[in-house]
Amino acid sequence: MGISREQAAENREAIVSAADRLFRERGVDAVGLTALMKEAGFTQGGFYNHFKSKDALVSAVMARAMAANEVRMAQGMGEASAFAASGDPAVPSKDGVEQYLSTAHRDDVACGCPVAGFAGDVPRIGEEAQACYAKGLAASLERMTAAGVARGLTLEQATRNAMARFSQMVGSLILSRAVVDADPALSEALLAAGRQAIEASDAGRAND
Repeated sequence: MGISREQAAENREAIVSAADRLFRERGVDAVGLTALMKEAGFTQGGFYNHFKSKDALVSAVMARAMAANEVRMAQGMGEASAFAASGDPAVPSKDGVEQYLSTAHRDDVACGCPVAGFAGDVPRIGEEAQACYAKGLAASLERMTAAGVARGLTLEQATRNAMARFSQMVGSLILSRAVVDADPALSEALLAAGRQAIEASDAGRAND
C-alpha cells in the first residue's frame, strides 16, 4: 500500500530536517546516506523516493536553511538586528552583535546562522546549493544594508558597513567554534574580541 501525498511530504521534510542538523554538525561530506536516513527514521533505500542524489538533498537543505534565516531576520531575530535602530542614529544597537557573538549561538551549531554554519562546506558542494547559499548571504547583507540606510547612512556607506560588519561577525563565530573543544578560553576570547572590535568601530563612527 502506498503512502499519501501528505505523508510523502512529511517524510521528505523529515529527511531535509535531519540532513540540516547533521550537515552543520559534521560537515556535508562526513554524512553518509545510511546515517542520514537512520537519523530521519527511515531505511537507506527510501532516500531515492525523495531525492535523485545527495547533491539534490544538499540543495534542498541549503534553500530551506536560507529561507528560514530570512524569516528570522524579517522578525528581527537574525543578523539584521545587529543594525537595529538605536537612540543615536550614528550608532547601531549592540544587541544583535552580542546575541550573534554569544556562547549560546556558538554552541547552537545545528540551529544557528546558516551563513556561518555552512561556510566551510560551500566550496565543495554543487552549483545549485552554492547558488542558494550566495542568494541567502546576499539577502542578509541587503537587509543589513537597508537597516543602515534607515539610520541615515548613504547606500554606499551602509553597504560597506554591512559587508565589513557581517564578515567580522561570521569570522569571529567560525573561529570560536573551531577551537572551543581544544581551547575553551581562546574560544570565549575570540567572541569577546569580535564584540569589542565592532563596538569600538561603532564608537569611532559616532565620533566622526
